[in-house]
Amino acid sequence: MANLTIDIDLPDGVTITGYHRLPEAHGIEVTWPLPDTCRCPRCKTVGPACWEAHLDKGKMRVVRDLDVFGQPAFFCYQAVFHRCPKCHHRHDRLAPFKRKETAYTFRFEKWVLQMLIGSNEAEVARRLGISAETVRFIVKNQLADDQAMTIDPKRVITDIGMDEISLKKRHKLYVTILTDLSDPQHPQVLAVKPGRDEKAAEACLNLLTLEQRDKVLRYRVDMGASYNKACGTMLKNAKASIDRFHVAKLFGEAVDGVRKKNHEELQEEIDEGSAEGVSFADVGVSPRPVEPECRGESEAGSVVQGTAGIEEVVRVAGEVQVDLRRDAESPGSGTGVDGVDHEVV
Repeated sequence: MANLTIDIDLPDGVTITGYHRLPEAHGIEVTWPLPDTCRCPRCKTVGPACWEAHLDKGKMRVVRDLDVFGQPAFFCYQAVFHRCPKCHHRHDRLAPFKRKETAYTFRFEKWVLQMLIGSNEAEVARRLGISAETVRFIVKNQLADDQAMTIDPKRVITDIGMDEISLKKRHKLYVTILTDLSDPQHPQVLAVKPGRDEKAAEACLNLLTLEQRDKVLRYRVDMGASYNKACGTMLKNAKASIDRFHVAKLFGEAVDGVRKKNHEELQEEIDEGSAEGVSFADVGVSPRPVEPECRGESEAGSVVQGTAGIEEVVRVAGEVQVDLRRDAESPGSGTGVDGVDHEVV
């Protein structure tokens, strides 16, 4: 069996104690140091921690983390709780890499926000195998989380990205997301603000200090006026970099507009009342020579070879079909009705 070693970027203080290969998934056992003191949420008493493991020792808690090799990965850890020595109240110890009453890590929430750029909640939910309600709940937590709205003032940022994300199709539920693109291989979400106008962009940039904004060299936005105006005003030393997707989109729309314009001009040059230049295949008539055997075929051939329009050809062909069907139904006819319909078509 071959061995493979990979590097996993873990949250601060978290270490790996085991690994389990699951069908189409990865299970990673993690642990972290527990504090020596604990505060009881009921009686507010601060005292020595009395940690106890879950009664069911085999029971593990599982939370969703970033994918590994394109497959879902999960953090697995033993559930522990603190028993207050004064009021005997028991409360669980919350893992440092997740929020309360959720089954995913903080960085999984950031990843969901990055995937929402240029997409919507239904598409992101389908790609990650989660529900659209979970995606909406993650965005709601990011908007309400104070930690998500603060940026380390000592952080050096040279490239930023700003874009809007749509929470739902055909609904005006948009948020503006600010991303640190200084390391292209590891983009990080800096801030999320409701709306997609100039005020939302300014609210995101105001989270950066004046020194941080002066060190920004490039900002990547779409071709809308709102984001460009806000970044051009607040980022004095930065240059705009338009996404290639928007450039290709506008180029395609321009080419398509020229094509439609030329197509309309060519259509105007054609005389709609003439059948000149129309092939036999266009009107559904076989190009092979046919000797007229009855009045109907002779009449249809004269129309096609003349200057009548396509509508007249269709009208006469319908009358021919009625005549041939009537002849086929007569006694002694060797051609069936289905055969007549096939020949006419």
